[in-house]
Amino acid sequence: MALPGSVLFACTMNSIRSPMAEALLKHIHGRRIFVDSVGLRAAPVDPLAVEVMSEIGIDLRGHRAKTFDDLADSSFDVIVTLSPEAQHRAVEMTRIMACDVEYWQTFDPTIAEGSREQRLASYRQVRDYLAARLRERFPAPPG
Repeated sequence: MALPGSVLFACTMNSIRSPMAEALLKHIHGRRIFVDSVGLRAAPVDPLAVEVMSEIGIDLRGHRAKTFDDLADSSFDVIVTLSPEAQHRAVEMTRIMACDVEYWQTFDPTIAEGSREQRLASYRQVRDYLAARLRERFPAPPG
C-alpha cells in the first residue's frame, strides 16, 4: 500500500491521543508524510502524555492544540479518528471532499483510576497501541 501524502489525526481534545499519533508518525516517517492533529475542542497537552512520550525520546511539550476550525488546509488524504465524537465530525467534513476516514477506537487514558503509576500505565498502553497501529498502517520504508 502506497503511503498517503498527508494524514490528519483527530480526537476529542487534541491533548493526548491525536498529539501522540501525530508525533509517532512524524518520528516514523519524518517529512515523507505531512502530518497534523486536531480535536473537537482544544486543551493543553496532558502532562502524563508528555511524560510517556518522553520515555521513548519524543518531546510533546511544544504541541499546540487546535480544533478542526483552526486548520489552515483541510485537504488530507487520510483522516484517522481516535474518538467517536471526532469520527462524526470527520465524516461531516469529508462529505464534500475525497478523503479516506478511518476510525481507530482508542482508549481515553484520562478515565483510568488508581495510583500515578497505574495511570501512567494507561497512557503507555495508548502510546504503544498507536505505535503498533501506525507501523502496520503506514510502514516505514526498508532500511
